[in-house]
Amino acid sequence: MPEKKLFNMITEEMKPCLQGMFPSTIITCAKDGTPNATVISQVYYVDELHVALSFQFFSKTIKNVRENPLASVTIIHPNTCQNWTLDIEYIRSETEGPVFDTMDMQLEAIASMTGMSGIFKLKAADIYRVKSVLKNVCVPLRS
Repeated sequence: MPEKKLFNMITEEMKPCLQGMFPSTIITCAKDGTPNATVISQVYYVDELHVALSFQFFSKTIKNVRENPLASVTIIHPNTCQNWTLDIEYIRSETEGPVFDTMDMQLEAIASMTGMSGIFKLKAADIYRVKSVLKNVCVPLRS
């Protein structure tokens, strides 16, 4: 079985995963250790060491991140379905500026493609530092 590969930054190979084609899954943990997993619309590339997540309406996720800034998010390549798990740490929220504006526009485009235009409202772009990236092993299905 192939080995998993560990990185500490976003690589060129991962960038297509950050274009909103497939939803991502974020896992957070409350202060008391209770886990929470939810699907998010958008993981946005800020730079090789940072991503931004769309803060829309995930009150439990946001509460957890404010209590415990560590989270994991899984991203999926739209062409190959290769996926990676990013261990991330919350830094700050942005409610204006270029990252927020671009994410807001992309979120509306995602909503429009799914017939939900005007329903999603970006409250903030939450900026996270990428602590580590694990390239998950993909085993081809046999017929």
